[in-house]
This record gives sequence, structure tokens and C-alpha cells, in this order.
Amino acid sequence: MTVNLWSDFTFKLANWANRTAIRCSGGRIGWIHKGTPIIEVTMTGRRSGEPRTTLLSAVAERNGAFVVIGSRGGDSKHPAWFLNMRDNPAVTVRNRSGTRQMTARLTEGDERAELWEQATANGDHYLRFQARTDRQFPIVMLEPSDGASDST
Repeated sequence: MTVNLWSDFTFKLANWANRTAIRCSGGRIGWIHKGTPIIEVTMTGRRSGEPRTTLLSAVAERNGAFVVIGSRGGDSKHPAWFLNMRDNPAVTVRNRSGTRQMTARLTEGDERAELWEQATANGDHYLRFQARTDRQFPIVMLEPSDGASDST
């Protein structure tokens, strides 16, 4: 098993930089990274029961839902945020348009294949990450809890 410590540092640094940009700019910058929207997701820790917040790239938006990929930079284990969402799918998502309650759902089959193709068509970094591990990356759809669509 390969542990990718560099990615832990990189992800923590990226989260810190984006949060700092959002806070210092009053939300004017930090919500987009290399053309991809950034969302702040708060979930319940699966072991602690405490709120856990992370920034994630929303690789797609569909009818008010966001699509996120648990690549963890190609590490051999799933990211903690995914494990938290898997165990408790109720999440709060904040982006530049506001905050809303959402539900995490793991995509499968044709839906997952379509989303993977869409995400990898926009750049090769997910393909490079996938080449580093045998683990299939979870692709999660964060859907509005109230069932209403949103154009964020």
C-alpha cells in the first residue's frame, strides 16, 4: 500500500489557500480553481460525530446538484470526506451563491461512467490520478435535500 503524504500536505495547503482567498476577498475570489467551481462541504465525521468541512472541486453541476470525485490525488485509500458522506449523506454545501442542505449519493453504472467521461474530457489530471492506484474513485452526486433544482 502506497501512502501519499505529499498529497495530504498539498490538499491541506490548497484548502487553506482557497479558504484564505475567500475570506480575505469577501468571497470575490477563491470559488473557482483552474476553471472548476469550488464548493465548501460540511458533513458529520463518521467516528467523531463532529462537523467536518472541506473544499472540493465540483467537476459538474446538474439541476442544482454538484458532482465530486474522491480521487485523493491517486492515493490507495478513499478520502475521509467520502467515507463521512457514505456513512451520513446529509451535508451542507456552500458556494459563491449561498448555502443549502444537500444529500450525498454514490453514482454507479452508466451514470458513473458518463460522469467519469465528462470529468476526464476536461483535463487529464483524474486519469493521471487513476493510473496511480487500482482503487476506483467514487463519484458522488450532492443533490438538494428539498428536491428542488437550483441553477447555481
